[in-house]
Amino acid sequence: MLRPEPEIAFDAPWQAQLFAMTVALQEAGAFSWADWTVELGAELEPVTVDGHCGYYGAWLRAFERILVARGVATAAEVAALTEAWHAAALATPHGEAIALKR
Repeated sequence: MLRPEPEIAFDAPWQAQLFAMTVALQEAGAFSWADWTVELGAELEPVTVDGHCGYYGAWLRAFERILVARGVATAAEVAALTEAWHAAALATPHGEAIALKR
C-alpha cells in the first residue's frame, strides 16, 4: 500500500527558523501563547481581506511586534536587523545560503 506524501509545513527555511524562534521565546517566557494568538490574529485579518501577504509574512510581522512589545528588542534593533538581512540577501549569489556578517 502506498503511503501519502507528507504535507510540507514550510516553503522556505526562513519560515521554519521563524517558527522555531517563536516557540523558543515562548518557552523562555517572553510571551504566552494567548498573547501570541492575539498578535498573529491581528496580522492575519488584513491578509484575508487584501491578500497581499502570505501566512508567514503575517507571522513575521507579529513576531517583530511582540518582540518590541515585550521588550525583547527595540524597534530600532528590529529595523536594523531587517535591513542587514535585506543587504545580505542582495549580496548573496542565487542558491547560496544567506548569512549575516558580524
